[in-house]
Amino acid sequence: QVQLVESGGGSVQAGGSLRLSCAASGYIYSTNFMGWFRQGPGKEREGVAAIRTRGTATYYADSVKGRFTISQDNAKNMLYLQMNSLKPEDTAVYYCAAAEAWGLRSPTVLESDSYRYWGQGTQVTVSS
Repeated sequence: QVQLVESGGGSVQAGGSLRLSCAASGYIYSTNFMGWFRQGPGKEREGVAAIRTRGTATYYADSVKGRFTISQDNAKNMLYLQMNSLKPEDTAVYYCAAAEAWGLRSPTVLESDSYRYWGQGTQVTVSS
């Protein structure tokens, strides 16, 4: 089992920045990818960014490329999402997720079904 706990959400004005954190615990050695997903009001959950846990490969949704950066600190078992130039449409509950699958690539690396473990989510609200 892997436990994930997100933090860092909050309210910010458009153009501002936030950094989300995700603390991982448990049998984390079983995970091969970590990702951030979000679900806005009345919307389906969508993949935002993902990273290979043993390596440097990163993946981003087109909607956040150039604005969001995913990173990890394996020594601390932490995952991060730096969000810059935030827009009102970025308002959502953001979830951290972990996948055990080995060979994920675009687009499956940003699909919810590829991930087994999920955090409880943290709210991000961007006002105009």
